[in-house]
Amino acid sequence: MPTNATTAPAATRQISIAAPPADVLALVGDPRRLPDWAPAFASGVAPGDGEDRWLIGTGDARFAIEVRVSHELGTVDLLRPDDLTFGARMRVLHNLAGSELVFTIVFPPGVDDAAIAAQMTTIEAELETIRTLVEAP
Repeated sequence: MPTNATTAPAATRQISIAAPPADVLALVGDPRRLPDWAPAFASGVAPGDGEDRWLIGTGDARFAIEVRVSHELGTVDLLRPDDLTFGARMRVLHNLAGSELVFTIVFPPGVDDAAIAAQMTTIEAELETIRTLVEAP
């Protein structure tokens, strides 16, 4: 059934990780670990005003994000507090004895294709870093 709904641009990447979902979720679901795997996004992290709010530092800038984690569902959402429809959403799925990490970003309307492509290149590198960190002995 057709609708008149509009959508914002979105992009998804995924990676297989040879570690249990709980191990992957422990890393990506801990906002204090963002600088370990996403240094371009977060060079520093501090608690914000509220249980799920965190202040992220990137260079000279600081901004707030809301981090929502569901261990039961295997999800982590890194959202803009001013508009929770935008941000990064991750899902950790069982993949035999390991995991599949799926990472989707919904971008604000008007973001051009080149900016999305550049962001997703960064995400691909971050996913590789996550795999390396979680698979390390």
